[in-house]
Amino acid sequence: MKKRITGALCALILILAVILSSCAGTEPRSASFQSMDTLMSVKVYGGDSDLCDRLQRRIDSLDAQLNATDENSDVYQLNQNGKADVSGDTADILTRALRLSKELDPAFDITVYPAVKAWGFCSGDYRVPDDDELKKLAAKIDDTAVKTDKNTFTLPEGVMIDLGAIAKGYAADQCDAILKEGHAAAAVLNLGGTIKLYGKKPDGKLFSVGVADPDNPAGYFGYLSCEGGVMATSGGYERFFDLDGKRYIHILDPATAAPVENGVRSVTILCDDGSAADALSTALFVMGLDKATAYYQIHPDFDFIILTDNDELYITEGIMDDFTLSDGYDFTIKSVEIATAQTDTSR
Repeated sequence: MKKRITGALCALILILAVILSSCAGTEPRSASFQSMDTLMSVKVYGGDSDLCDRLQRRIDSLDAQLNATDENSDVYQLNQNGKADVSGDTADILTRALRLSKELDPAFDITVYPAVKAWGFCSGDYRVPDDDELKKLAAKIDDTAVKTDKNTFTLPEGVMIDLGAIAKGYAADQCDAILKEGHAAAAVLNLGGTIKLYGKKPDGKLFSVGVADPDNPAGYFGYLSCEGGVMATSGGYERFFDLDGKRYIHILDPATAAPVENGVRSVTILCDDGSAADALSTALFVMGLDKATAYYQIHPDFDFIILTDNDELYITEGIMDDFTLSDGYDFTIKSVEIATAQTDTSR
């Protein structure tokens, strides 16, 4: 069996191509650290001198509460005991996750965790469950069964949660408040591939973020210029294993408890809400191109870039003019409009 896990290198899903110029002699402060099972980096212009440390402490605090494999975390205790009184942060993110799950049903569900474990994506002991096991696993994927009473959450027997698909986006939202309180002029936070862009670059130019090539995550098939917001990407290249000539990715369809196979290679989301960006990148990947497009046309409060197996890029009209295809890529680019079907604009 051939296996590959990118681990901390999932920070390369989206590689920041931002070079912030100095402004009035001010240089950025930066820091890199490991948290939420990935490599993170923060770069801050202006504001309080301890902002980088405060950002790291906030993210580490969230990790300690939300990590499903940490015996001291709220999530671990909830999964093990079936009921737990959790912190305000954990209650908040759980409430957000359940709301997003309802909006994105059935493509996003935080109770997919037992299925993820069964495939070996948590331990690295990879295996392919048989059809009977998959049916049993899928029957337990139902976050409508999660009961809430203020900060007390209850799970039915056999149901477990994982907030990994939303935690980094939630952390980005929490960091926004710290940056405001600390009077930061601008900041770029790479939270393991979820990118938070804050304020305006000192040189007045737009931020430029590279979108990783699924065939070569160290390379970028294009760049998106944007003024702010949160960008999040989901792709099968993040975590996977190969067995008997077949690749199995870590993104599972809640309806089947099996890895997604729908012709989509990666989904990048840009929106103002970090929690939503993370959830949407996973959900639209699960939906596939047609359902993702239909969802966007009804809920056009975000933008996306979807890369398919046949080298087609589908880009929503709101960011179409802000995307630049890298040299050497012969992708067909199609614009996704709110009220009409896609239009070829090959480059």
